[in-house]
Order: sequence, then structure tokens, then C-alpha cells
Amino acid sequence: MVPAAPAGPGLDAALLDSKLSVPGRRPGLVTRAALADTAWDTEAATVGVTAPAGYGKSTLLIERAHVERRKVGWISLDAIDDHPSTLLFLLASAFERAVPGQSGLAAGISGMGAATLRCGAPRLAAAFRQAPAPFVLLIDDLHEVTSSDCHHVLGDVLSALPPGCQVVTASRHEQPHLARLRVAGGVVELAARDLTLDAAAAVRIFATAGVAIDLRRAHEVVERTEGWPAGLQLAALVAGEEEDGAPGVTGTDRYVSDYLEREVFRRLEPDEQRFLRRTAVLDELHGPLCGVVLGEPDTQDRLRNLEAASAFLVPLDRRREWYRCHTLFREFLLGELRRHEPALIEKLHLRAADWFESHDAPAAAVEHLLATHEQRRCTELVTELVQSEYGSGHASTVQRWMKTLGDSAIEAYPPLAVLAGWVAAWEGGTVEALRWAAVADDAFDSLARTDRRASFAASRSVLRAMMCAGGHEQMVADAELATGDEEWGAWRPSALCVLAEARLLAGEPARAEMLFEDASRVGLAMGDSVPVALSESGLALIAMDDGRWDEASAHVELALNTIEQHHLNDCAISLMPCAVAARLAVHRGDLTQADLQIARGMRVRSASTFVFPCLATRGRLQLARACWTRGDHEGARVLLREIDDVLRRRPGLGTLVGEIAAFREMTTSATPGAAPRGAALTPAELRVLPYLQTHLRIADIAQRLHVSRNTVATEVSAVYRKLGVTSRGEAVSQATLLGLLGG
Repeated sequence: MVPAAPAGPGLDAALLDSKLSVPGRRPGLVTRAALADTAWDTEAATVGVTAPAGYGKSTLLIERAHVERRKVGWISLDAIDDHPSTLLFLLASAFERAVPGQSGLAAGISGMGAATLRCGAPRLAAAFRQAPAPFVLLIDDLHEVTSSDCHHVLGDVLSALPPGCQVVTASRHEQPHLARLRVAGGVVELAARDLTLDAAAAVRIFATAGVAIDLRRAHEVVERTEGWPAGLQLAALVAGEEEDGAPGVTGTDRYVSDYLEREVFRRLEPDEQRFLRRTAVLDELHGPLCGVVLGEPDTQDRLRNLEAASAFLVPLDRRREWYRCHTLFREFLLGELRRHEPALIEKLHLRAADWFESHDAPAAAVEHLLATHEQRRCTELVTELVQSEYGSGHASTVQRWMKTLGDSAIEAYPPLAVLAGWVAAWEGGTVEALRWAAVADDAFDSLARTDRRASFAASRSVLRAMMCAGGHEQMVADAELATGDEEWGAWRPSALCVLAEARLLAGEPARAEMLFEDASRVGLAMGDSVPVALSESGLALIAMDDGRWDEASAHVELALNTIEQHHLNDCAISLMPCAVAARLAVHRGDLTQADLQIARGMRVRSASTFVFPCLATRGRLQLARACWTRGDHEGARVLLREIDDVLRRRPGLGTLVGEIAAFREMTTSATPGAAPRGAALTPAELRVLPYLQTHLRIADIAQRLHVSRNTVATEVSAVYRKLGVTSRGEAVSQATLLGLLGG
């Protein structure tokens, strides 16, 4: 048995023994062996573990102490140890226990009296350097030691560690002694992000609590708790008391709030508590922002100090200018705010909204205005943002804003009703789209002339044109009205795009092409991704129909890049880019890419309904052509049946109706099974295909392609067979219908 060291300053023998003894392992805890091995298998002389309460720092050190092969010394610190002479005595005592032959070192240092700091630290450092065997000192709860003299002593001693030895410190607060040691190297630092637990660990924690959860739900609770070990333990307790064993947990649950209040909040100064409670209305914390919200001077230093104190603040940048609260801690703080200062909440949100608007962050301002009674201001701001937010792939955000505002607020502001119909149509919400369009029409008829009349007229006209309820001629009239004034702002790219589509329906591809080019150019300049994606798809389609495949390729690439960059892949908007990309890939003989784009188009087509009939029919027609060429005749016929459903509701689609009829006739007359899947034209056969439109003979084609006559003859025969035709004219007609040749 290791004899107890003599008591030091203010410490009796029993207390000292408890502070220097390695605690036992607690049953049921998730092992951190892998993490311990990762940190301790390095040659670093110093390991610093810094994280808020409940991250398993002590568990990590205890587990390592029980498996460490080197000599181990342990120190558990308390507030009474916050004096450099006491800390020095504890370091010497732990070293005595760990390394044989050091008896009397701690007593000697303790007996130095006033000279302890001047002579004790060098003496202990010298003892470290002369240690006969490698050792590890594990120091837990270093946050209890706050004086700068203590951290200077610690830094002086740790800098003397000989090779093969380590000192490991665990703290809730930033560890000042590490700053000096970092420069010399040999320091491993573990933070909260390194101590988080994963879904597999969550399953084990819940199992220990008698609650069975699958991996999916485990992932959910890990995301909710951000992998905070104590949070997972508390979530398991909460789930154990729920009838369905659901693993949901919030910062206001009794177990969680009690823990956070006792272990974190209560330990803060009253002004720090007030700061965190009031700034909990903010998703992200920034000194100037917090200062405005609280009505105080710049509070950046306070944020930095709270981070150093591990008050569950997570830095969001390397400059430590922006932070956020841990999810559960923020919920706890909001609960405290509602309990102690409910009348202040709206004022805090309004101050935040003002700051964000003044700093060109209107979307963040909306989030705060939604929590206030300033509904009109919020409604107008949402109206300004819907198109850009939706076009950036934030459809769920837009829908949440509208749901929070409520139908009555939208009905009271017609410009937003138009946008509600526009969003609903893109998301496949047929009933909602028609309803909001009717609200906009009623408002247009009764609305008094105001400064917003022109803008509202433009947006309503664009929506009416896209819906094409009155046929393509009315679509042209509505679209021309929407493009009549360049000052109508945000709707101009969409207005140009829909006018181009109307001209295409009217059989004017040249005019449509110019309008699509204008729409794409203006949309790119304004950052409006929706008309860019649709216009580039329209330009690609016109170019392919005209046989300009290289030009079409550039338009397809921009359309696909636009929907990818703005996360629109799963929206109805992506139907046309996918469809034209599929047609281009078939033409090139890139069957893998063709099948990929067909699959994507088929997936998103359900959101494209008769409400926007041009997109719904033209996109499906291009997909059907690609499917037919790939041998998927049933897929093509399914798409034709869906097109028929659209045409029953929107029959006035101009030239598009004739294109659909021609393709349907071709599919009806085709011999079943004539083109099995996989029998698409090869690149060599596609290379021959355009020459079938000319007067050139087989020999002439061979000469142009620098191949033999027999090769060309074989490829032409294969083209006839795969297209199910017997002559050049039939081959050209069939290939044109399928989109393999321009019209």
C-alpha cells in the first residue's frame, strides 16, 4: 500500500489521500478507451482536455489511469487548492506516489515557507528531470484553480518534463499554461468536439437505462444533444419516463435544466447570467450585435471570457468574433428568460431585427420579427425575400415563414399572396397555388392605386402567364404586360423567361431564343437562379432542335450547375434541366449519363403539375423521348398519359400540342419490343446519323468520316434497325421525334 503523504497547507491526511487517489470506474459508462489511446499514444509531453461540464473529462482520465503502463500520479483539485504553494505541494505529493524514491519531496517543498514559489518550483522541476522511470500525472478539475500564479507554476513545472513522461490536465475553462507550451510543441489538446459521442454510444447509453432505440432514433438524439455525453445520459432518463420511450429531449426538461442550472449557470456571476439569458434570443452571438440587443457597450470581450469559461459557447470562426450556444443550453436560457423577464423578449427581438436590417441581413431580421407583433413590417420584408431565398434552395425556410405569418396576413398583403401561389406551384401544391392565384386576382380587381401597384401587377401577370389558364395567346399578353417596365425589379428575369416560353408556344423560336438569353443574362446579374435554370434549358432545347449541339451543351451545363449550386435538385424547377440533359446525353451516346438524368427527371416530375403546364408538358415530352430511345417504352407511355392529364386542364399550349401529337403517333405505330432497353445508338452510329439528312451517298459519308464504306453501311443498317425504319427519310423523321436530330 502506498503511504499517505504528509498533509500540506490547509490539507489533512485523509483529505489529501482522497485528492491523490485514482477514482474507481463507474459501471455503465460508455468507454472512452479509443479516444484515450489516440491522445496518449502520442509522444506529447502535455495533454490538455478542455470542455464544459458533462463531457466525460474525468471519465477519460480515470479510464486512462487504470490502463496506463507507466507510473501514475493523480490529483483531484478543488477551490481550496487555488494557491500556488498548495498546487505545488499537490504536484510534489502526486509525483511522490507515482515515482519510487521521491519520499520527502512534498514535505521539503511545504517546509520552504515564504520561499516556496521561489525555490519550490525549480526543485520539483529538477526532480521531474531526474525521474528514474517514465510517469504520467493526471490532474482533474483544473478549472478550480484560477489564479495566474498557479498557472505560472504549472507552466514552469510542465516545461521540465523529461522524454516519455506526460502531464494530463482536464478543465472546464481555458487552460492558460498551454499557451506557452504550444510554442515549444509537444502539446495535444482535446476540446468538446473531440469528446462527443456517436449514435452507437447513444444506443448503449439508452440500453443501460432500459430503453431500446434503433440507430435512426439514436442519430436524432445525438444531433439534438450535439453528442454531449451528459445530455445523452439525461435524454435516456427522460425517455425512460415517457410512455413510448421516445428519445426526445429539450433544454427545459427537468433533468436537463436541473443539471445545467447547478453545474453551469449557478457558477456564473449575476451579470454573466443576465447576459446569457437575454442574448439567448439570438441564433448566433457577436459582440456589436449583443451590445445593441442588451443596450450595452460592445460585449466582444465578455463573449471571449464566457468561451474561456466553457459556458457552452461554440466559436464559429477562428477570429472568435461569432459564437453560438449549445442547443440544449440555449433552450435552458430561453426558459429562464421566459420565467424571469417575459416582458423583455419582444424588445430584444426588435433590437436584433433592427441590427440585422441595418447590416444587410434581412433574412435574419425576419426570424426575429416573426417573434413580435410587427406583422406588417415582417410581411413586407418576407415579400422582398421570397424569390431570392427560394432560388437559393431555401424552400423550407420560405414555407416556414409563410406558415408562421398565417393565411390571414398573406391575404391582407396581395404581393405576398402572389408569391405564396408561386411557391406552392413549384412545390406541387396545386390546390394552394390556385387558391392564392385567386386571392391575387380578387385583390387586383379591388386594389386602390398605390406605389406598389406596378410591382404587384407585374408579379400577378407573371404568375398568370406561367399558369396559362387562358391559352398561349393570353399567356403572351400577360407576359408582355409583366415585361413592360424595367423598373418592376425582381420579377423582370421571370417575366422575360415566361414571355420566351409564350413565344415558343406561338411558334416563334427565334424571338423566344432572344428572350431566353435576356432572361438568363438579367437573372445572372440579379442572382435569380430560377429563371436562369429555366432559360438555359429553353436555350438548350432550341439549339438542339436546330442541330447546334455544341451550343446546346454549354446551355445544359449552366442549367445543371445552377440547380446544383442553389440546391434546387429536388424542386419542380429541375425537371427541364434534367430532361434536356438526358436528351443531350442520348445524342452523345453517353448512356450512363442519360439514365442518370432520366432518373432525376422522373423523380422530380411529381412536383410539376398542370398549374405550370408548359414546364409540366415540355419537360415530360423531352423525358419521354429519352426514355423511348433508351428502350423504356412503358416509361414513355406513362409520361404521355401524364401529359394528357395536363392537356385536359390546359389545352391551349400552342405548338407544343402538335409536338406531343407527333410523338404519340410515333409511339402508337411502333412495333412492341422493337427497341429493347440498351439498344440505343452507339457514338459511331450517332456520328453517322446527321449525314442521313443530306444528299451524300454511303461512299461520300465514309470519305467525310475517314472510315471504310463497309463501316458506314454497317452503321446505317444498325440505325435503321434500332429506330425501326427502312429508309433515310423515316430514320431522319424518327430521330427528330426522339430528339436525336434537330428539326
